[in-house]
Amino acid sequence: MSENNSWIPLFPLNAVLFPGGVLPLKVFETRYLDMLRSCMKSGQQFGVVLIKSGQEVGMAAEPESVGCLTRITEWDMQDLGVMMLRTEGSQRFRILQQRVLQDQRLEAQVELMAADPATTPDEAHLQCAGTLKLVIDDINKKGRATHGNDFASPFSLPAQFDNAGWVANRWCEILPIPLKARQKLLELTDGRERLGIIHQYLLQHNII
Repeated sequence: MSENNSWIPLFPLNAVLFPGGVLPLKVFETRYLDMLRSCMKSGQQFGVVLIKSGQEVGMAAEPESVGCLTRITEWDMQDLGVMMLRTEGSQRFRILQQRVLQDQRLEAQVELMAADPATTPDEAHLQCAGTLKLVIDDINKKGRATHGNDFASPFSLPAQFDNAGWVANRWCEILPIPLKARQKLLELTDGRERLGIIHQYLLQHNII
């Protein structure tokens, strides 16, 4: 599957975004403010990629080869020059080629990666999904108790507890694992395989 021959803007971050995941962003660099305004005007998604080497600010960083397309779901600019956004990951991609623009922004031509296929839940899936639901409900309950109507859940709807890839992705975001490990999990093409690794982690740490 190809995104076609167009170039998509990349946002290199010290973060790994999964399909269906929520990523809040605070953006103040002029180059990325311009990029985001352009995306909002055209309705184009941008790609979030983990930084392989370099920094989030300054010269263009070297990104990992697999990232996630991202759409803006909410935005606000209460302070001049600072944009607050809520974004959501949509589909993984693999970078085919990339280029650095004059303002040190990255663009890439990408190949879209297939979504995790639907599978019949097995015992490991049911265990991971059941515990995940308890964790999400607890986080949302505590957030509403603390922040009231200002609380924005860090999880998007609808929940897909019957989808192995979705369950694995949410655990990948919650668990305290290194960014490089998250990246390797993002790159796995089989959602059930990703969930199997998560299941073993949860067992080893007595979470389930």
